Amino acid sequence: MFNGKNILITGGTGSFGKRYTQTLLQRYKPKKIVIFSRDELKQYEMAQTYNAPCMRYFLGDVRDEARLKEATLGIDYIIHAAALKQVPAAEYNPMECIKTNINGAQNVISAALTNGVDKVIALSTDKAANPINLYGTTKLASDKLFIAANNIAGMRKTRFSVVRYGNVICSRGSVIPFFQKCIENGAKELPITDPEMTRFMITLQQGVDFVLKNFSRMQGGETFVPKIPSMKITEVAKALAPNLPHKIIGIRPGEKIHETMCPSDDSHITYAFSDHYVIAPTIQFSFLTDFSKNALGEVGELVPRGFSYDSGTNSQWLSRQELLELL
Repeated sequence: MFNGKNILITGGTGSFGKRYTQTLLQRYKPKKIVIFSRDELKQYEMAQTYNAPCMRYFLGDVRDEARLKEATLGIDYIIHAAALKQVPAAEYNPMECIKTNINGAQNVISAALTNGVDKVIALSTDKAANPINLYGTTKLASDKLFIAANNIAGMRKTRFSVVRYGNVICSRGSVIPFFQKCIENGAKELPITDPEMTRFMITLQQGVDFVLKNFSRMQGGETFVPKIPSMKITEVAKALAPNLPHKIIGIRPGEKIHETMCPSDDSHITYAFSDHYVIAPTIQFSFLTDFSKNALGEVGELVPRGFSYDSGTNSQWLSRQELLELL
């Protein structure tokens, strides 16, 4: 569905954007891929590798609605990946996080509606479910904006959906590269925030493939959640450095022990499919009421009342060996 199409990725110089671009170029023949981001150095570096004739690099910030409207002119699909994502940084700089994650989301919506974009998928995070930190709270607000945008669209063709997933293995700023750097620097012990901490684990390519598939599945208003394994952070550390002891340093500002992707409060609108969940919108749409069947004809079943998809109670667990194989 991406052949001959114009695709824009906000925050496109990040780990996800680069892999998504690579996958599009390998599997499809898009007419144009627009990388929209604010860092000229990262764009320059990315352009050294991704320099196909269809590539375009637009300097701009999602906080700038006018620039987004220029960049989205003629665009068919948008992947909204731009965000301020570091939990402690958001706690210390709350208004900056709000400007990018909430105001920026609304700007993407406005630009998409103005220019008649077909489909928009916004990337979310497990921290948006029952959030206790500002980053998660802003992403929940962003999710709500994108879902409600389907009603704002009215008779216009633009449709918006959300993809929510957990910790991306080896993404920039995540725990595995941090541990690897500690090991490379000759650390005598690895810092662990809490010995009971768990996280959902997904590879970058799995995340990209999930988003690609959901462009075909989406009808508008859904939150897609992949079924992925969990892992204890202590097990991650043991897989990378079996002989290094651990030093418990305490939870950082705004962190959870376990992450949730489908909260129990949403169990009455959550559908289980073969390899993913769909959380239906809490508001009603005039164009769609049944989210138990998607645009590909896949059928899901409503989960039991009180069901929660939590990294601590997950039925799937990643072993040390499996993690090393993924790496």
